[in-house]
Amino acid sequence: MPVLTPRHLCAVAAAVALTVTAPATVASAADTAALREVLFVGNNWDGTADVIKSSGDLAKIGRINVVPDKDARMAEINADPIKWIYFMAIRNSVGEGHDQFVDDMYSTPDGKSVVVSRPSFADVVSIDLATGNINWRFKVSGYRADHMAVSPDGTRVAVSASTANTVHVLNINTGQQLGSFATGDKPHENIFTKDGKYIWNMAIGDVNTDSDAPWLDWTKGDRHITVVDATTYKQVKIIDMRDKLNAIGLTDYSDAVRPAVFSPDESKLYFQVSFFNGFFEYDVATDKITRTKTLPKNPATSDDRTTMVNDSRHHGLSMSPDGSKLCVAGTMDDYATVVNRTTLQEGPLVPASKPYWATVSGDGKSCVVSESGADQVTAIDFATGQKTASVAVGDHPQRVRLGHVSANWTSPAS
Repeated sequence: MPVLTPRHLCAVAAAVALTVTAPATVASAADTAALREVLFVGNNWDGTADVIKSSGDLAKIGRINVVPDKDARMAEINADPIKWIYFMAIRNSVGEGHDQFVDDMYSTPDGKSVVVSRPSFADVVSIDLATGNINWRFKVSGYRADHMAVSPDGTRVAVSASTANTVHVLNINTGQQLGSFATGDKPHENIFTKDGKYIWNMAIGDVNTDSDAPWLDWTKGDRHITVVDATTYKQVKIIDMRDKLNAIGLTDYSDAVRPAVFSPDESKLYFQVSFFNGFFEYDVATDKITRTKTLPKNPATSDDRTTMVNDSRHHGLSMSPDGSKLCVAGTMDDYATVVNRTTLQEGPLVPASKPYWATVSGDGKSCVVSESGADQVTAIDFATGQKTASVAVGDHPQRVRLGHVSANWTSPAS
């Protein structure tokens, strides 16, 4: 089995589906003129995805129903006691009393379809953007689908099957499985390297239990980063942040890596962990955590770990295209802020209601956060750290991804 050395990892390490200014899928030069760049906003509790302008005022363009087959899926679930138990468990734990109908989404390179992971239905579907009909459906292993990532060429999509400790890699146009690989407990975030050769997966363990005290951290499961070859899907590296945190004296900090983003030169990984109001900088070449940034606490936010939704204190991280600024979604602290990457000095704390994700606008000028508590998406200028726009979306927006639709696209008929 091939193993990457730190020097090799530095060369390949990663990233960037979270933060690059290029659209989340790639269109050919011939097709580009016929396409419009947009942001897809997944409204998890609604089962819809809003399509908004990728820059500027973020004005709404249209909406997609991502559960057009809801009746058929519910009939299946109600007919199978085990599926019903898991469906209800998702609703009453990670769903906070709601069904989770859309976690992540990416458009196809031709802008004709959007591919969506649906946690409560344990599947991935491709939806025709013109008709709203389902092109294909892939049932993930186990009982819940989670975060996805798309390859740099837009042809492959990786999806976490969180209860099966597995990542599936699918052909984005056909839904055919190209491969899969094993992960730690509860695989979460996926990132393709920019050359498309490797996939990084972050396993976060059990986030819906109340065994949150540091001395009970071992009950959360096996949490580590798995790096695999994106052609053979064979493991090439395991990174355990427990050892790295212990090495700098942070033995009481969780090692559950949440959202993460790589620097433009691919030498540094910035990542959030459960329960922590801040983030870490990890040097890929030396395999060490090099800096820790603690961000301000909201005085109104309880430090009781059991009150933090799915163990997320801060959940959402992106980087400006030039690599000079980081944007942080302070989920439980109800703000978002832009941080200077050189000094790690934060800018203004922009009030935001349970911000759950951070990405980059199409023009690269703004950080875009989803405010799941206010059902809106907000843009924050990287240069000034100030809010520039907000737009209302559906119920509980989470993932926000750049993509494409046809230039004259309008919402499909209901």
